[in-house]
Amino acid sequence: MMALSDGSEPKLAEPFEVVYIQERRFGAGESGWIRINHLPWKVAAFGRKAHAATGTSDCDNLFALETAMLERMIHNPTDGSRQDRFERFRLIEWWDQSKLSAAKVLVVGAGALGNEIVKNLALLGVGNILIADMDRVENSNLSRSVLYRESDNGRYKADVAVEAAKSLYPSIRAHAFNGNVVHDLGMGAFRWADLVIGGLDNREARLAINRHCHRVNRPWIDGAIEAIAGTARVFLPGDGPCYECTMSQTDWRLLQARRSCNLLTRSEMEAGKTPTTPTIASIIAGVQCQEAVKLLHGLASIAGSGWVFDGLSAGSYLVEYQRKEDCLSHETLGQIYALDAGVDDLTVGELASEARRLLPGVQLESCRDVLQSLDCPRCGTSEKLFVSLGKVRAEKAFCPQCPGVRREVKTFFRIGDDPELLDRTLGQIGIPPLDIVLARRGDEVFGLEMSGDRQRVLGPLAEETEALSWE
Repeated sequence: MMALSDGSEPKLAEPFEVVYIQERRFGAGESGWIRINHLPWKVAAFGRKAHAATGTSDCDNLFALETAMLERMIHNPTDGSRQDRFERFRLIEWWDQSKLSAAKVLVVGAGALGNEIVKNLALLGVGNILIADMDRVENSNLSRSVLYRESDNGRYKADVAVEAAKSLYPSIRAHAFNGNVVHDLGMGAFRWADLVIGGLDNREARLAINRHCHRVNRPWIDGAIEAIAGTARVFLPGDGPCYECTMSQTDWRLLQARRSCNLLTRSEMEAGKTPTTPTIASIIAGVQCQEAVKLLHGLASIAGSGWVFDGLSAGSYLVEYQRKEDCLSHETLGQIYALDAGVDDLTVGELASEARRLLPGVQLESCRDVLQSLDCPRCGTSEKLFVSLGKVRAEKAFCPQCPGVRREVKTFFRIGDDPELLDRTLGQIGIPPLDIVLARRGDEVFGLEMSGDRQRVLGPLAEETEALSWE
């Protein structure tokens, strides 16, 4: 019986046949025949083709090739019972399945695009995914979302998507976050991920993702679809263009349209629906995930560009974006300090003291505007809220005691100085779990991560693993 390169005897797989190949006996200078039992017929056929192509008579290379192919077929039997799940991927010259198995991906949005993204990541063997979405499955999702069934109506999309991902790939570690990515998902979740893939339908969420990713030095891949057209874009931290750089005056007007004149969210705008089809979702998500595979392997991507597909003409093209030097998203944090506390454990005063110890002279800031109160100019009443500004509906602005009178909005983003805040926990002033508080000192900006919330937000994904470096 032939021995493998590690000295062990092969455990052979069906189907098989007895095959003879010619080898040159090393050091002897003579040729002879060696009998290899149970050699899978595909290997023998491959070897004969190689022999005919090379025209060699001594078959040194052929014997080495037969040996290597034999080992591959033995470890990956053809009967399917023990076949490597990712065998076909490994045939790609540069493919490294271990990189995908170790990868940590944050998927934002579990609608039509998000379904295709999660499906692709599971089939590719990506090891760790966090799926974030605030919505529940409804009947109109069933025609565009491959992971949902009629029995899922009313359930959180992220929960159903996690279950479906585990069904597709049982070895995947997946966790759901049921909340708003703009207001409820802390920046630490973006820092946990190696990269972020967006399947979103609004500019406000894209802008929030863009700023978070830039601050924690993570790439993200945006996707957008409408009718049977769509685009996929890759944004890397560093010197290239970001999502905000691509925003036009029209984009900013549409973003402002989501807010009323006093910056509170307009519920009627949030109810808007985008027409989409499952076919365009599949195309765009496929490109997004393919770009993710390239990034995880260290290959060149379409970074700083957008791939645009027009379903009516079946045409596509690549558009390059330009970096805007005055863009507000181009801020990357220096050192990020992981604090062993959660937002419900630490008061503003305690955080300020710890910040002064670690980084003397810093000013603490929230990365989102916090609505402190609504103050009526007529009756003088003040309603304390302490929530992220965008979580409050515009209709809330009217004073309940003074019909028709709009109350004044009092917000803040700097924390640590107001005596009214010092005894409140970070959670009580609208800081979401696992968020990163900014610590600014001159031109330097650092991060204070509320790492005590990792289990609360990441669940089984909270185990300490080092993220990829994108420098």
